[in-house]
Amino acid sequence: MGVAHYENFPVASLLLPAALRRPVEAIYRFARNADDFADEGDDPSQVRLGKLAAYRAELVTIAAGRTPEDPVFRELERAVRAHGLPLHLFEDLLDAFTQDVTKKRYASYDELLHYCRRSANPVGRLLLHLFKRTAERDFAASDAICTALQLINFWQDVDVDYTNDNRVYLPQDEMRRFGVGELHLIEKTCDAAWKALLGFQVQRTRELMLSGAELGRELPGRIGLEIRATVQGGLRILEKIERAGYDVFRRRPVLGAFDWPLVLARAA
Repeated sequence: MGVAHYENFPVASLLLPAALRRPVEAIYRFARNADDFADEGDDPSQVRLGKLAAYRAELVTIAAGRTPEDPVFRELERAVRAHGLPLHLFEDLLDAFTQDVTKKRYASYDELLHYCRRSANPVGRLLLHLFKRTAERDFAASDAICTALQLINFWQDVDVDYTNDNRVYLPQDEMRRFGVGELHLIEKTCDAAWKALLGFQVQRTRELMLSGAELGRELPGRIGLEIRATVQGGLRILEKIERAGYDVFRRRPVLGAFDWPLVLARAA
């Protein structure tokens, strides 16, 4: 997310080959920390932007062939050098997190997708680089999965984002089309208009996720299973939103202990 600590991305799990767990951890740590700079705590905007700028400077250090002083970036540098990871993908993440500090509304779905291209898709592309799967077809499928995961996070956290950060990721033009206003968010109103709007988002996001799901069947072994589990976890959250009657104000849908056996069974 951002993706709320990237909670929908499996991180260095036992499904991953041991040799790739440290580089995956380095990628995750970079993304999680930078996301937290943008979203967590009580720092004013200028402090948040300053922390993100310092992270960008560390990327410049790596690009110049110098060794960063920060341990987070020393580990990241090793991953970048060992696996040829493109630095521009890390820069895209920082661009998205910087945008999160200042931009609180999205005019259209296309504008939201442009944000997801930088906030979510780089993570999937970096993982594909680790596995030496860099065909455009693989990237396209990964982008669909990662964008869908980002959108799922938005829909499950509608109330959290608005309450904590005055942030609305629902496209403004679609809110107007379905007759939903910010009063729905203020009063936590789950009426017919709200259900229609969120139902539309859930179905479109499911279709997007399924359009990339073939990647998990094409990649071999544990990485294929990892991707299939990620896809099924996202789809399960969408099911939970539907079963809650789209009332994400009172029942934030998350994966619990009883969901994981079902997710893994579907993935297998």
